[in-house]
Amino acid sequence: MRVYSPLRYPGGKGFLYHFVAEIIDFNLLNKYYYVEPYAGGAGLALALLFNKKIEKIILNDIDPAIYALWFSILNYPEELSKIIEETPITIESYRKIQKKFKETTNILELGFATLFLNRTNRSGILKAGPIGGYSQTGKYKIDCRFNKKRIISLIRHIAGMRDKIEIYNLDAVDFLDKVIKKKEKIFIFLDPPYYQKGSELYTNFYKNKDHAYLANFVLTNMADIPWLMTYDLTNEIMEFYYEKIPYIFIDVVYTAGAVKRKQEIMFYNKIIVPSQTEGTKNVVF
Repeated sequence: MRVYSPLRYPGGKGFLYHFVAEIIDFNLLNKYYYVEPYAGGAGLALALLFNKKIEKIILNDIDPAIYALWFSILNYPEELSKIIEETPITIESYRKIQKKFKETTNILELGFATLFLNRTNRSGILKAGPIGGYSQTGKYKIDCRFNKKRIISLIRHIAGMRDKIEIYNLDAVDFLDKVIKKKEKIFIFLDPPYYQKGSELYTNFYKNKDHAYLANFVLTNMADIPWLMTYDLTNEIMEFYYEKIPYIFIDVVYTAGAVKRKQEIMFYNKIIVPSQTEGTKNVVF
């Protein structure tokens, strides 16, 4: 599967490209704004944009570090590329950049630090620690996921499409309420933090009340808008949405940490799911 994002993002949904592209074509959503309130690595959004399935993407992420990276890619691509070229991918660099990540207020420095730690940490998880460990005695070393040439190429490719990309740094519900509801012809893909293990994977994660608040908002305020939503399959999430919105199941091979197969759920609204996409899917991320 071709990669369009420079980020390795736990739980990223780029693997759903063909599935979502088919839904877009079938429902004639190609001319709509494609919106991701929880952008993260934005792999799916970028795949849809670069393959001309949609004409413009609107991204949002409340995490200031993730926002800083996307802002830097769109506004300072050459400066960011130069820093990447000049920075050794070593444990010494890792320690310095990890400290700067926590302290800097410069958006370009924060954006680079986010990218560096994402590419050098286990499974792309900022909390996980460096690939190979601090002693670099592991099977894989800290630079094994840091192909500078490839990353810089992706950054320049994305920057070249900046006129088709908007980026925001808001709470997801505030973003939907204050920015997106004012626009016409929008198609939204919601990928909230996982209900289970969200605190282990993301800097910004939800508690039960946050998931409940999101459910109430989308079911009440977005009833006339086409949207998809993916979630880990839990009893709590089913209670929020069951019998209120149609859904399908997706089988996923999850590779953050130990490889395991699990089932996730996709809710959808004001969309016809083509018959060939119904039922479970075997996918890998």
